[in-house]
Amino acid sequence: MAEVTSALVKELREKTGAGMMDCKRALTETAADMEAAVDWLRKKGLAAAAKKSSRVAAEGLVAAASAGTTGALVELNAETDFVARNETFQAAAAAIGRIALDVGGDVEAIKAAAFPGTGRTVAEELTHLIATIGENMNLRRAVRLSVGSGVVASYMHSALAPNLGKIGVLVAIESTADTSKLLELGKQIAMHVAAARPDALTVADVDPAKLARERDVLSEQARASGKPETIIEKMVEGRIRKYYEEVVLLEQLYVVDGESKVSAIVAKAAKDLGTPVAVTAFARFQLGEGIEKEQSDFAAEVAQLTR
Repeated sequence: MAEVTSALVKELREKTGAGMMDCKRALTETAADMEAAVDWLRKKGLAAAAKKSSRVAAEGLVAAASAGTTGALVELNAETDFVARNETFQAAAAAIGRIALDVGGDVEAIKAAAFPGTGRTVAEELTHLIATIGENMNLRRAVRLSVGSGVVASYMHSALAPNLGKIGVLVAIESTADTSKLLELGKQIAMHVAAARPDALTVADVDPAKLARERDVLSEQARASGKPETIIEKMVEGRIRKYYEEVVLLEQLYVVDGESKVSAIVAKAAKDLGTPVAVTAFARFQLGEGIEKEQSDFAAEVAQLTR
């Protein structure tokens, strides 16, 4: 059985908002499996149902680039926010974003591409910047979206410089409608994505494993009510529909007006423009999401729980 450490207790508490003793018990009951412990707490009603992930911040920048029917996002990490405000670092992030427009979303392919005006590859340029600026840097991820006709709109939340910031979004819209109108719609939907953090474009795109896990948790919660299985089934299906409204972009309530589903906004745009309009893909990069920091210390009261 894996050891239930103070760092694990802290991480679980940050993920779920549950009490320290409950977190320790959950980890003990699940052999220190973090995701199983989250589910254990949810089934006991001790954690919020909302999806929560470790939000340990890594510094650097997200860069966006777009050109008509193509758009790209890249995340370039550094050790401190000070470097993220360095003009040389910002210029490098912006250039790598533009390179991703041509090369695509494969990080290794981007690293092997020529960095403009230097005679070096992107990987060699990053090595040069590390030596020059004095901080470690890493091109962590990239994505490129394209459409046959239409636009790929981009949005950068709280931009530090044009197309550079900490939350970047792309929205791909397939249509033959006026480009300026599509860009306007795309930017509005991208702003929604930045705020609402959808996981999937459509119900069919929801990860089957995540859906099964959610159904399991909801079933356990429903059975705790003591109602008959036939009622429980209906309760679970109702809650699954609510789950879709939380994680599926086209099922979400549009944050701009707070009244309509995103799918209804797209349908209205198609009607107003007199031609089909379809959101075919989106991408959202938040700086540092999913990166874990080493836990070097923890509060004394938590340490006592794990002795």
